[in-house]
Amino acid sequence: MFPTKPILFIAVFSLVETFSFADVDTFVYGGCSQPKYFPGSPYESNVNSLLTSFVSSASLYTYNNFTVDGDSPGSVYGLYQCRGDLSSSSGDCTRCVARAVSRLGSLCVGACGGALQLEGCFVKYDNATFLGVEDKTVVVRRCGLPIGYNSDELTRRDSVVGYLAASNGGSYRVGVSGGLLGVAQCTGDLSATECQDCLMEAIGRLRSDCGTAAWGDVYLAKCYARYYARGGHSRANGYGGHQRNNDDEIEKTLAIIVGLIAGVTLLVVFLSFMAKSCDRVKGT
Repeated sequence: MFPTKPILFIAVFSLVETFSFADVDTFVYGGCSQPKYFPGSPYESNVNSLLTSFVSSASLYTYNNFTVDGDSPGSVYGLYQCRGDLSSSSGDCTRCVARAVSRLGSLCVGACGGALQLEGCFVKYDNATFLGVEDKTVVVRRCGLPIGYNSDELTRRDSVVGYLAASNGGSYRVGVSGGLLGVAQCTGDLSATECQDCLMEAIGRLRSDCGTAAWGDVYLAKCYARYYARGGHSRANGYGGHQRNNDDEIEKTLAIIVGLIAGVTLLVVFLSFMAKSCDRVKGT
Protein backbone atom coordinates (compact mmCIF):
# COMPACT_ATOMS: atom_id res chain seq x y z
CA MET A 1 0.00 0.00 0.00
CA PHE A 2 1.11 3.56 -0.62
CA PRO A 3 2.53 5.13 2.55
CA THR A 4 0.14 7.64 4.07
CA LYS A 5 1.49 10.94 5.34
CA PRO A 6 -0.19 14.19 6.39
CA ILE A 7 -1.20 16.46 3.54
CA LEU A 8 1.01 19.55 3.24
CA PHE A 9 -1.31 22.55 3.05
CA ILE A 10 -0.63 25.85 1.32
CA ALA A 11 -2.81 28.80 2.25
CA VAL A 12 -3.17 32.39 1.13
CA PHE A 13 -3.03 34.52 4.27
CA SER A 14 -4.32 38.06 4.49
CA LEU A 15 -3.58 40.75 7.05
CA VAL A 16 -5.58 43.57 5.51
CA GLU A 17 -8.35 45.30 7.38
CA THR A 18 -11.13 44.45 4.95
CA PHE A 19 -11.73 40.99 3.56
CA SER A 20 -13.61 40.24 0.35
CA PHE A 21 -15.69 37.13 -0.35
CA ALA A 22 -16.86 38.32 -3.76
CA ASP A 23 -16.50 35.01 -5.60
CA VAL A 24 -17.23 31.49 -4.46
CA ASP A 25 -14.25 30.17 -6.41
CA THR A 26 -11.68 32.30 -4.57
CA PHE A 27 -8.82 30.14 -3.28
CA VAL A 28 -8.59 29.58 0.50
CA TYR A 29 -6.10 26.71 0.88
CA GLY A 30 -4.84 23.57 -0.79
CA GLY A 31 -2.47 20.75 0.01
CA CYS A 32 -1.07 17.48 -1.32
CA SER A 33 0.27 14.31 0.24
CA GLN A 34 3.97 13.58 -0.25
CA PRO A 35 3.64 10.00 -1.63
CA LYS A 36 3.25 9.88 -5.41
CA TYR A 37 1.67 7.36 -7.75
CA PHE A 38 3.18 6.17 -11.03
CA PRO A 39 1.85 7.83 -14.20
CA GLY A 40 -0.42 5.47 -16.09
CA SER A 41 -1.02 3.31 -13.01
CA PRO A 42 -4.47 1.97 -12.04
CA TYR A 43 -4.44 4.39 -9.11
CA GLU A 44 -4.15 7.36 -11.47
CA SER A 45 -7.14 6.07 -13.41
CA ASN A 46 -9.11 5.72 -10.16
CA VAL A 47 -8.23 9.27 -9.08
CA ASN A 48 -9.39 10.65 -12.42
CA SER A 49 -12.61 8.65 -12.17
CA LEU A 50 -13.24 9.96 -8.66
CA LEU A 51 -12.68 13.61 -9.58
CA THR A 52 -14.94 13.25 -12.61
CA SER A 53 -17.64 11.81 -10.35
CA PHE A 54 -17.38 14.89 -8.12
CA VAL A 55 -18.29 17.23 -10.97
CA SER A 56 -21.08 15.01 -12.30
CA SER A 57 -22.65 14.56 -8.87
CA ALA A 58 -22.47 18.27 -8.02
CA SER A 59 -25.17 18.97 -10.61
CA LEU A 60 -27.58 17.01 -8.38
CA TYR A 61 -26.20 17.12 -4.83
CA THR A 62 -24.29 19.72 -2.83
CA TYR A 63 -22.44 16.96 -0.93
CA ASN A 64 -21.37 13.45 -1.81
CA ASN A 65 -18.59 10.97 -1.09
CA PHE A 66 -17.18 8.19 -3.23
CA THR A 67 -14.94 5.16 -2.98
CA VAL A 68 -13.34 3.81 -6.14
CA ASP A 69 -12.18 0.28 -5.40
CA GLY A 70 -9.08 -1.16 -6.97
CA ASP A 71 -6.53 -3.87 -6.44
CA SER A 72 -4.32 -2.93 -3.50
CA PRO A 73 -3.02 -0.28 -3.45
CA GLY A 74 -5.46 1.10 -6.01
CA SER A 75 -8.49 2.20 -3.94
CA VAL A 76 -9.14 5.92 -3.59
CA TYR A 77 -11.58 7.72 -1.28
CA GLY A 78 -12.97 11.21 -1.65
CA LEU A 79 -15.67 13.76 -0.97
CA TYR A 80 -16.81 17.16 -2.15
CA GLN A 81 -19.06 19.68 -0.46
CA CYS A 82 -20.51 23.04 -1.46
CA ARG A 83 -21.22 25.87 0.94
CA GLY A 84 -24.70 25.61 2.43
CA ASP A 85 -26.12 28.63 0.58
CA LEU A 86 -25.16 27.29 -2.86
CA SER A 87 -27.49 25.04 -4.83
CA SER A 88 -27.04 22.41 -7.49
CA SER A 89 -30.06 23.61 -9.48
CA SER A 90 -28.54 27.06 -10.04
CA GLY A 91 -25.28 25.56 -11.28
CA ASP A 92 -23.21 27.40 -8.65
CA CYS A 93 -22.23 24.20 -6.85
CA THR A 94 -21.25 22.45 -10.08
CA ARG A 95 -19.13 25.36 -11.29
CA CYS A 96 -17.36 25.67 -7.95
CA VAL A 97 -16.60 21.93 -7.73
CA ALA A 98 -15.39 21.86 -11.34
CA ARG A 99 -13.09 24.78 -10.59
CA ALA A 100 -11.81 23.13 -7.41
CA VAL A 101 -11.15 19.82 -9.20
CA SER A 102 -9.25 21.62 -11.96
CA ARG A 103 -7.07 23.54 -9.52
CA LEU A 104 -6.49 20.49 -7.34
CA GLY A 105 -5.35 18.57 -10.41
CA SER A 106 -2.83 21.31 -11.20
CA LEU A 107 -1.65 21.66 -7.61
CA CYS A 108 -1.31 17.97 -6.73
CA VAL A 109 0.02 16.39 -9.93
CA GLY A 110 0.81 12.74 -9.21
CA ALA A 111 0.00 13.01 -5.48
CA CYS A 112 -1.75 10.08 -3.78
CA GLY A 113 -3.91 12.53 -1.83
CA GLY A 114 -4.95 16.15 -1.95
CA ALA A 115 -7.46 18.67 -0.63
CA LEU A 116 -8.53 22.10 -1.80
CA GLN A 117 -10.87 24.67 -0.25
CA LEU A 118 -12.43 27.47 -2.27
CA GLU A 119 -14.79 30.05 -0.79
CA GLY A 120 -17.77 28.07 -2.02
CA CYS A 121 -16.72 24.43 -1.96
CA PHE A 122 -14.27 21.81 -0.71
CA VAL A 123 -12.83 18.71 -2.41
CA LYS A 124 -10.56 16.00 -1.03
CA TYR A 125 -9.25 12.57 -2.02
CA ASP A 126 -6.76 10.12 -0.48
CA ASN A 127 -5.57 6.53 -0.69
CA ALA A 128 -6.48 5.99 2.99
CA THR A 129 -10.10 6.32 4.02
CA PHE A 130 -10.98 9.44 5.98
CA LEU A 131 -14.73 9.29 5.41
CA GLY A 132 -16.72 9.45 8.62
CA VAL A 133 -13.58 10.16 10.65
CA GLU A 134 -13.58 13.33 12.74
CA ASP A 135 -10.44 15.43 12.23
CA LYS A 136 -9.88 18.68 14.14
CA THR A 137 -6.44 19.44 12.72
CA VAL A 138 -5.99 23.20 12.23
CA VAL A 139 -5.45 23.92 8.55
CA VAL A 140 -5.91 27.70 8.33
CA ARG A 141 -6.21 30.38 10.99
CA ARG A 142 -6.32 34.02 9.94
CA CYS A 143 -7.54 37.18 11.62
CA GLY A 144 -8.16 40.77 10.60
CA LEU A 145 -6.68 43.84 12.21
CA PRO A 146 -7.77 44.51 15.81
CA ILE A 147 -10.69 46.87 16.37
CA GLY A 148 -9.81 47.50 20.01
CA TYR A 149 -12.14 46.89 22.91
CA ASN A 150 -15.23 48.39 21.29
CA SER A 151 -18.02 47.02 23.46
CA ASP A 152 -20.69 47.20 20.73
CA GLU A 153 -18.52 45.40 18.19
CA LEU A 154 -17.47 42.75 20.69
CA THR A 155 -21.08 42.21 21.74
CA ARG A 156 -22.11 41.66 18.12
CA ARG A 157 -19.18 39.32 17.57
CA ASP A 158 -20.05 37.30 20.67
CA SER A 159 -23.70 37.14 19.60
CA VAL A 160 -22.83 35.85 16.12
CA VAL A 161 -20.28 33.33 17.35
CA GLY A 162 -22.66 32.22 20.10
CA TYR A 163 -25.31 31.33 17.53
CA LEU A 164 -22.79 29.34 15.51
CA ALA A 165 -22.06 27.32 18.64
CA ALA A 166 -25.73 26.36 19.11
CA SER A 167 -26.11 22.58 18.97
CA ASN A 168 -29.41 22.76 17.05
CA GLY A 169 -27.97 24.79 14.20
CA GLY A 170 -27.39 21.90 11.80
CA SER A 171 -24.27 21.27 9.74
CA TYR A 172 -24.46 24.70 8.02
CA ARG A 173 -25.03 27.69 10.29
CA VAL A 174 -25.37 31.41 9.69
CA GLY A 175 -25.60 34.05 12.42
CA VAL A 176 -26.25 37.78 11.99
CA SER A 177 -25.93 40.67 14.41
CA GLY A 178 -26.00 44.22 13.12
CA GLY A 179 -23.43 44.48 10.36
CA LEU A 180 -21.66 41.27 11.32
CA LEU A 181 -22.20 37.86 9.72
CA GLY A 182 -20.97 34.48 10.96
CA VAL A 183 -20.82 31.23 8.99
CA ALA A 184 -19.92 27.70 10.07
CA GLN A 185 -20.10 24.33 8.34
CA CYS A 186 -19.08 20.69 8.79
CA THR A 187 -18.41 18.15 6.08
CA GLY A 188 -21.40 15.93 5.39
CA ASP A 189 -19.70 12.69 6.46
CA LEU A 190 -19.73 13.67 10.16
CA SER A 191 -22.51 12.74 12.56
CA ALA A 192 -24.41 15.50 14.38
CA THR A 193 -22.35 14.88 17.52
CA GLU A 194 -19.06 14.91 15.62
CA CYS A 195 -20.09 18.05 13.76
CA GLN A 196 -20.89 19.87 17.00
CA ASP A 197 -17.61 18.76 18.54
CA CYS A 198 -15.63 19.94 15.51
CA LEU A 199 -17.41 23.30 15.36
CA MET A 200 -16.91 23.94 19.07
CA GLU A 201 -13.18 23.43 18.54
CA ALA A 202 -13.14 25.83 15.57
CA ILE A 203 -15.26 28.42 17.38
CA GLY A 204 -13.13 28.17 20.51
CA ARG A 205 -10.01 28.88 18.46
CA LEU A 206 -11.80 31.71 16.66
CA ARG A 207 -12.56 33.37 19.99
CA SER A 208 -9.14 32.83 21.54
CA ASP A 209 -6.91 33.40 18.51
CA CYS A 210 -8.70 36.29 16.81
CA GLY A 211 -9.68 38.10 20.02
CA THR A 212 -10.71 41.63 19.04
CA ALA A 213 -10.06 41.24 15.30
CA ALA A 214 -12.46 42.79 12.79
CA TRP A 215 -12.89 39.39 11.12
CA GLY A 216 -11.61 35.88 11.59
CA ASP A 217 -11.45 32.47 9.90
CA VAL A 218 -10.58 29.10 11.40
CA TYR A 219 -10.56 26.08 9.10
CA LEU A 220 -10.12 22.64 10.59
CA ALA A 221 -9.79 19.51 8.46
CA LYS A 222 -13.53 18.70 8.70
CA CYS A 223 -15.21 22.01 9.59
CA TYR A 224 -14.78 25.78 9.71
CA ALA A 225 -16.09 28.85 11.52
CA ARG A 226 -15.73 32.49 10.49
CA TYR A 227 -17.17 35.96 10.96
CA TYR A 228 -16.91 39.15 8.89
CA ALA A 229 -18.78 42.29 7.83
CA ARG A 230 -22.10 41.67 6.06
CA GLY A 231 -22.20 42.03 2.29
CA GLY A 232 -18.93 40.17 1.84
CA HIS A 233 -20.64 37.14 0.27
CA SER A 234 -22.04 39.13 -2.67
CA ARG A 235 -21.45 37.16 -5.86
CA ALA A 236 -22.13 40.08 -8.20
CA ASN A 237 -18.97 39.34 -10.16
CA GLY A 238 -20.01 35.72 -10.80
CA TYR A 239 -17.38 33.41 -12.22
CA GLY A 240 -15.82 35.74 -14.74
CA GLY A 241 -14.67 39.32 -15.15
CA HIS A 242 -11.72 40.80 -13.29
CA GLN A 243 -11.63 37.97 -10.73
CA ARG A 244 -9.77 35.92 -13.34
CA ASN A 245 -6.76 38.20 -12.83
CA ASN A 246 -6.79 37.52 -9.09
CA ASP A 247 -7.01 33.78 -9.75
CA ASP A 248 -4.04 33.97 -12.11
CA GLU A 249 -1.96 35.72 -9.48
CA ILE A 250 -2.88 33.11 -6.86
CA GLU A 251 -2.02 30.28 -9.24
CA LYS A 252 1.33 31.92 -10.02
CA THR A 253 2.01 32.21 -6.29
CA LEU A 254 1.11 28.55 -5.79
CA ALA A 255 3.39 27.52 -8.66
CA ILE A 256 6.28 29.45 -7.11
CA ILE A 257 5.69 27.91 -3.67
CA VAL A 258 5.40 24.38 -5.06
CA GLY A 259 8.54 24.98 -7.14
CA LEU A 260 10.46 26.16 -4.08
CA ILE A 261 9.37 23.09 -2.11
CA ALA A 262 10.46 20.82 -4.97
CA GLY A 263 13.78 22.67 -5.24
CA VAL A 264 14.51 22.28 -1.55
CA THR A 265 13.65 18.57 -1.74
CA LEU A 266 16.03 18.05 -4.67
CA LEU A 267 18.77 19.97 -2.85
CA VAL A 268 18.41 17.75 0.22
CA VAL A 269 18.59 14.61 -1.96
CA PHE A 270 21.67 15.96 -3.77
CA LEU A 271 23.48 16.86 -0.55
CA SER A 272 22.67 13.43 0.88
CA PHE A 273 24.08 11.78 -2.24
CA MET A 274 27.25 13.89 -2.08
CA ALA A 275 27.72 13.06 1.60
CA LYS A 276 27.46 9.33 0.89
CA SER A 277 29.89 9.67 -2.02
CA CYS A 278 32.41 11.44 0.21
CA ASP A 279 32.07 8.71 2.83
CA ARG A 280 32.80 6.04 0.22
CA VAL A 281 35.87 7.95 -1.00
CA LYS A 282 37.18 8.24 2.56
CA GLY A 283 36.65 4.53 3.11
CA THR A 284 38.77 3.52 0.11
